[in-house]
Amino acid sequence: MNTVSIIGRMTKAPQLKHLSEGRMQTSFVLAVNKGYKTDDADFVLCTIWGKLAETTVKYCGKASLVGISGRLNTRSYEKGDGTRVFVTEVVVEDIRFLVTKKRNEEEQNNTPTNAAHVQPRDEETDFEFPATQSNQLPV
Repeated sequence: MNTVSIIGRMTKAPQLKHLSEGRMQTSFVLAVNKGYKTDDADFVLCTIWGKLAETTVKYCGKASLVGISGRLNTRSYEKGDGTRVFVTEVVVEDIRFLVTKKRNEEEQNNTPTNAAHVQPRDEETDFEFPATQSNQLPV
C-alpha cells in the first residue's frame, strides 16, 4: 500500500506547465506543521497531472490551505555537472481546497477599516419562525 494524505499550505503559487501531447502538470511545495508545540514544518514536494493540475492552478495561490492524497514517488535525474539528484514527491490523485487564493485575498482585505458597519437588529421583532406542524421538517 502506498498512500499519503497531508494538509498544508502552499509555499508559492503553482504554475501550470503544458507538456507534449497536450499533457498538463504543476508542482508545488506544501508546508506541513510538525505539531502543536513547535513552529517547525516539513516541506513536501507535490506533483499533479492533467485537468486536476489546471484546476489547482486556477483556484490556489501562495498560502492556500489544501488537503492532498496520493502516492509517494521517488525518481532521480542527472544534473549538467554529472551529479545524480534523487527526488521524493507526492503524486497527487485528489486535492481538497480548504482555503483558496480568492478566500485568502478576501480575508487579508477584510480589515476593520474596510468592514461595513452593521446595524444591530432586534432579533425578537425581526425574525419569524416558519409555520410548520410538529411532525414536519422545513424543506
